[in-house]
Amino acid sequence: MMKTPYRPILHIPKTKMEKICDIVGIGLFILSNLFIIFQWSQIPDRIPGHFNAKGEVDRWGSKYELIILPFIGMFVLLLTSLFEKAPHMYNYPERINESNAEQFYLNSRKMLNIIKNICMILFALINFQIVQIALGKTEFLWIWFIPGIIVSLIITIGIGIYKQSKIK
Repeated sequence: MMKTPYRPILHIPKTKMEKICDIVGIGLFILSNLFIIFQWSQIPDRIPGHFNAKGEVDRWGSKYELIILPFIGMFVLLLTSLFEKAPHMYNYPERINESNAEQFYLNSRKMLNIIKNICMILFALINFQIVQIALGKTEFLWIWFIPGIIVSLIITIGIGIYKQSKIK
């Protein structure tokens, strides 16, 4: 039986950057959900249900499918917010100790915060684009959309790993 390593439980206040990211990410997610609510009566019964790699609609579905993304987004938001509160439970290299634990926790929490808010922005943009396509205001998902999200996540993780490698 493996023994779980002891790590101090520290209560580190959110940084200004984390607060700003939360305002932007969660704010856009909430606005996109309000946008769906206010546009609901104008949204046709058939909406885009899936997109191909070119951003073209390759499946149409019921407008009630619009309800799925906000619930998935809320689940992601809740789960990542809970994980942000417990950085002592993350997986760290063996070199973590009492003197550097705060640096490890803060770095990991910042990385999770940015990933959470990228996801919130992703859900907001998808919600908005689906409604725009359903209303006939555009025909496809932005071509840079998926590559942009993937690159932003890779950069965030890369920077986080790099900063973690510099912690003594």
